[in-house]
Amino acid sequence: MVDPVSRARICAISPRRRLTMLRSPADLRVLGAEGAFTRPAEVAMEPIKETVYIVDDDPRVREALSSLLRATGKSVRIFTSGKDFLDFQREDSCACLILDLKMPGLGGLEVQRSIASETSIPVIFITGRGDIPSTVTAMKGGAIDFLTKPIDESALLASIEKALQQDRANRKDAIEQARLVTRYESLTPREREVLPLLANGFLNKQAAFELGITEYTVQIHRGHIMRKLKADSFATLVKLAAKLRLEPTRTANRNT
Repeated sequence: MVDPVSRARICAISPRRRLTMLRSPADLRVLGAEGAFTRPAEVAMEPIKETVYIVDDDPRVREALSSLLRATGKSVRIFTSGKDFLDFQREDSCACLILDLKMPGLGGLEVQRSIASETSIPVIFITGRGDIPSTVTAMKGGAIDFLTKPIDESALLASIEKALQQDRANRKDAIEQARLVTRYESLTPREREVLPLLANGFLNKQAAFELGITEYTVQIHRGHIMRKLKADSFATLVKLAAKLRLEPTRTANRNT
């Protein structure tokens, strides 16, 4: 356990951040229609919940790390094996994972590969017997840090804050992308044909020829697209289209 002096020192090093952010895209109640859109910003903001998951087969390590992190105000969940963690249904909240490299059964690198296809949770590796190839593999797999036992408390706390900051950014990007996709889905089929052409440098008259419509009609569609996607400039519209990864749909010249 951490004595009062160490507890005070730790709290001073890493005070708990009280931030707010929206939850996952699944929690957004966004209604998109051709002429209307309910702003995601209207969704109520809730206090952020941050969880640190610890996976280590050594009970002494689990106890020491969980005591340290709880002393800093973190919510902690511990697991004795990689399989237990993979089988656990995690909450949809900001989190990071402290993962032992060498464990019976599934090793840390195997766990990292297993979760990579399902989640972007940042991983901090810890080990008492690391090696360069394992370190390289872990870092190439996206690990935030690779710490050796006995673990330096300050280094660990700094790594955790870095990992949580990354997860906050990832979750924010995911929410913003979900909002953008919802706005895109409010476009009409014709507007979805016009958008990638404009974003790829077509002039209004070129897009009009490509689609077999008048230049004036393209201008009207362009105005509707910018309004629905909430683009305040054409440069912003191009950036939003890039995030949507749109490709121009080559169509035969036709009149509509």
